[in-house]
Amino acid sequence: MSEILVIGHRNPDTDAICSAIGYAEFKRRTGMPEAVAARCGDTNDRIDFVLKTFGVLAPKFIADVSPKVSDVMQRKILSVRPDATAAEALRLMDEKNLRILPVMDEEQKCRGLLSLFKLSKFLFPAVTREHNSREVLSSLTNLAHTLDGQLVLGFEAEREEELILMIGAMGLESFAARLEQFPPEKSCVIVGDRWDIQNVAIREGVRVLIVTGGITVEPKTLDAARKKNVSVITSPHDTATTASLCRAAVGVRHVLNEEFLCFRENAPLAAVRDEATASGYLAFPVLNSEGQMVGILSKTDFLKTVTHKLILVDHNELSQAVQGADEVEIIEIIDHHRIGALATQQPILFRNEPVGSTSTIVADCFFRQGVEMPREIAGLLLAGVVSDTLNLTSPTTTTRDVEILKKLEELAQVNAREFTEKLFASGSLLTLKPAPQAITTDCKEYAEHHIKFSVAQIEEIGFEQFWKRKDELLAALEVYRDKRAYHFSVLLVTDVTTQSSLLLVVGDEKFIKRIDYPRLELGIYELRDVVSRKKQLLPYLTHCLRETEKGVKSS
Repeated sequence: MSEILVIGHRNPDTDAICSAIGYAEFKRRTGMPEAVAARCGDTNDRIDFVLKTFGVLAPKFIADVSPKVSDVMQRKILSVRPDATAAEALRLMDEKNLRILPVMDEEQKCRGLLSLFKLSKFLFPAVTREHNSREVLSSLTNLAHTLDGQLVLGFEAEREEELILMIGAMGLESFAARLEQFPPEKSCVIVGDRWDIQNVAIREGVRVLIVTGGITVEPKTLDAARKKNVSVITSPHDTATTASLCRAAVGVRHVLNEEFLCFRENAPLAAVRDEATASGYLAFPVLNSEGQMVGILSKTDFLKTVTHKLILVDHNELSQAVQGADEVEIIEIIDHHRIGALATQQPILFRNEPVGSTSTIVADCFFRQGVEMPREIAGLLLAGVVSDTLNLTSPTTTTRDVEILKKLEELAQVNAREFTEKLFASGSLLTLKPAPQAITTDCKEYAEHHIKFSVAQIEEIGFEQFWKRKDELLAALEVYRDKRAYHFSVLLVTDVTTQSSLLLVVGDEKFIKRIDYPRLELGIYELRDVVSRKKQLLPYLTHCLRETEKGVKSS
């Protein structure tokens, strides 16, 4: 069963994490058992405080949901060991209708690939010199096994060696003369019930005598062979079949393709598709982080449909969504922000309401449908509401938030006011985090008329730490803006006790000149009674952006 990820935005805040966990629980309780809460960014100290308070684990971390090699690869690997024979490999390839077969060692490492094309060229070589088609590289044990025969008498039977095939199907004198042309210690004579041929071969001390047709070798012949250290194999096949099978006794390590193209299981499909298509290979081993083979990918696997599904909470813009969200199916959106540009392939459930937090909407889902809400889920949703509304003091607060929070207090058995004080005291970003991390912990990207910019927010108790670190915060904000080529980047630092904020701005000078709030220092403005990024700051910034564009056009 494929998971359906319920996931918040990048750089998640408390509301994003809590609403994801809460809505996943709601979906499981209403007929979607595959719903799983996820996150695409790190938690912070306040989120950790909330999760610890209510005894809930953080959602699973998913950095990228774009289709991966592991989503389409064949996980059941048919393979052979390096010491297997070509005959064993061919038998498996024939049974399973395979053109490519991996060779894996005991550590699950891919040693190479066997192809029908290369095996056929080896087993049926073009004759460029007299001995070419006669040569066999094998041990006597493998030779007997390949023939489905019996090693009646064996000397150093496990030793792999080069043998030269010779068929004993001619007159005795001709055979004896022919035998003299080959080194006896490398000669492999294949013969039927020609006792005279058998005796000459033994007398000359050939390496191995293969007696075909399932014929029993006479004891006196075996005694003679033993005295001359001649090994004896019996084959159930006729002479022609036996001769053709002998070359297939070679170990596959001698005939595999050691050069091959492989991919990591977590590699994005889009990133490897062109390389795989342009290559001359038909199949590609898939490796894990330890280099072990965990699957195999064929070119036809790229045609498979990947069925990843997402439910977005606390955002509805792809610029804020988990990496790869545009490549998979989005089936629901639960949010309380402005509606951005997001297209879906089919109609979806899109619940967007002008309330103070997404947790309010999620809690309302439980209450409206009469679904039982566990105490820990009520606690998480309470934390999401008080975090996003600053305990109902933010201008984004609605009567619905007030009503929902009262019900959550009863279910969670938590006093919202006391909890809010502990929540905001649990982690000061400006005290605990380096500037580059502090300015991106709760940062969102926006696009307005094809102009991209970022808006981050930090909520603190007082501005004391801010004034100590303002210079490094401004510097980190400028580096962040420049690295992503944003038109401008801003940081809203909010004092939850006085319900006022300070705004740091870096970027386009013409845009900055449009800001008419009191400037305290270069790049720092005072925003009294402004605490909401969504309802107060973002509309103001887009207004300034439009005014800037008008000024540019008129000039």
